[in-house]
Amino acid sequence: MKSARTTRDTGRSDRRKAEQAGRRAEWLCAMWLRLCGYRILQTRYRCPVGEIDIIVKKGNLIAAIEVKNRANLDDALHALRPKQQQRIARALSNFASNIGHHGDLRFDIIAVRNGWRIRHLKNAWML
Repeated sequence: MKSARTTRDTGRSDRRKAEQAGRRAEWLCAMWLRLCGYRILQTRYRCPVGEIDIIVKKGNLIAAIEVKNRANLDDALHALRPKQQQRIARALSNFASNIGHHGDLRFDIIAVRNGWRIRHLKNAWML
């Protein structure tokens, strides 16, 4: 029988592995976005009202990119709840006002499957 400490350590290890996989997925997405002509403005942006995985710019558009490392696209889409969407929207609004951006804003999801397969959903939601 496992002790409570062993179970707790296993939970920490699982969280650490998930965090590492998430960071790899974000790095992969940032490289892919650069290849697609986007300029990375910020990664792992945090402010009091929310956080954003990647913020990119292309032309007059600034997009918040939420990276989801999941087994399939449906899981990635359902992992983003309305409350999280609102936090991302507030964070993007905060970022845009801090840099004086008055152009278009967009919310995208990039799903990463099997560690390297990318699916970019532009304008994934609107607020």
